[in-house]
Amino acid sequence: MALKRIIFPISSLFLAIGFLAIGYGMILTFVGVYLKDIGISNTVIGIINAAFFLGAVSSSVFSQKIISTVGHIRSFAAFASLMVVSFLLHSLFFNEFLWAFLRFISGFAFYGLLIILESWLNEKSSEDDRGKILAIYTIIFYLSTAIGQLFLNIDEHFRQFIFTIGSILVLFSVVTIALTKIQEPRLTPFEKYSMPKIFAIVPLATVSSFIGGFFVGGFFTMIPVYILIQNHSIEVVSYFMLITLVGGLVSQWPIGLLSDKYGRRKLIALSALSTAMVSLLLLFFSSYSVPLYILGFLLGLTIFSLYPLAVARANDVVDENKDIVEISRTLLFTYGIGSFVSPLLIGVGLSLSSYFLFASFALLGGFLYLYSLSKERIADDDLSTFVNMPVASGAELPELDPRQDEHSGSSEFK
Repeated sequence: MALKRIIFPISSLFLAIGFLAIGYGMILTFVGVYLKDIGISNTVIGIINAAFFLGAVSSSVFSQKIISTVGHIRSFAAFASLMVVSFLLHSLFFNEFLWAFLRFISGFAFYGLLIILESWLNEKSSEDDRGKILAIYTIIFYLSTAIGQLFLNIDEHFRQFIFTIGSILVLFSVVTIALTKIQEPRLTPFEKYSMPKIFAIVPLATVSSFIGGFFVGGFFTMIPVYILIQNHSIEVVSYFMLITLVGGLVSQWPIGLLSDKYGRRKLIALSALSTAMVSLLLLFFSSYSVPLYILGFLLGLTIFSLYPLAVARANDVVDENKDIVEISRTLLFTYGIGSFVSPLLIGVGLSLSSYFLFASFALLGGFLYLYSLSKERIADDDLSTFVNMPVASGAELPELDPRQDEHSGSSEFK
């Protein structure tokens, strides 16, 4: 009954999130697969895919000004329109520079939409409900993104309509928001991101968020390309992506419980080591569908846990005089930078060697394992509570984090 009381007033927001996440997962995976299918080089695919995350990072810096100026509903309509236009232009023309620009616009608009939805969720949440709302958000985003992968199995004669389907999904989200009666919240100004300052405060959290972004960015953009090269089957790509995302969702709660008991440092090290080992196995078994699916599930258990663990580590380390919201936003920005760098580097690397993708995952996993063990353990009494987070999020997500209520003092960070 209590859960119904929480969900019902904001069901329109969750519906909008679901529609957007299906389109997000579907298009993000499809672009690389489609480009590879028409013979585009891995380097160019990496650049085009990286443009999406460059748009995402830019949105975290600039979209708030637009939202604050014209309001949430108008901004939502504007960003959604930009996404629809960019999707439809994808289906009409192909040019490397045009597609890179369209991916940038898509990333900017999509993450602007997430900021709007997250600020609305935060507006309707109390201190008691914040954790439940974030957990529901996480589940919906993971499941919807996973469902989006199934659209890749559309008959090849109809695959050119993928962008049209994505446009329809975005428009459905506009319908749900246009009819909402939820009051528009006021966005507080974002502070400037300062990665050097954050690194000095929480180095393990900063490194973990960057590497976590690298893994997730590579997963959505370049792993589908690699799997297609190895298996020559979009169906295998689709199921691999779906199973890996299910692994990511399943891992959130046990990883959280274990990290609350044994500390973030050990769980970051364990996740990094597991990622490295699974990546090494994928170098040899990615051409066999059953082992591929099993390894994909295991990969999902770890790569999607690193960013939530990084934020939890930051919450463990900072004191009440630091602004945890701004620290979390900077970690999210760092995560976005990792996602942007990943397709660029992997695209070039795949052009040199087919082993590069998972070899880079293994090396980064091994590095993070050793780096995390070199850091100081946090005392059990100083541990915060782990909070599950969606696979993609906007710059307003830290405001929805229930742990930020524990850090309400004045801020030396600012």
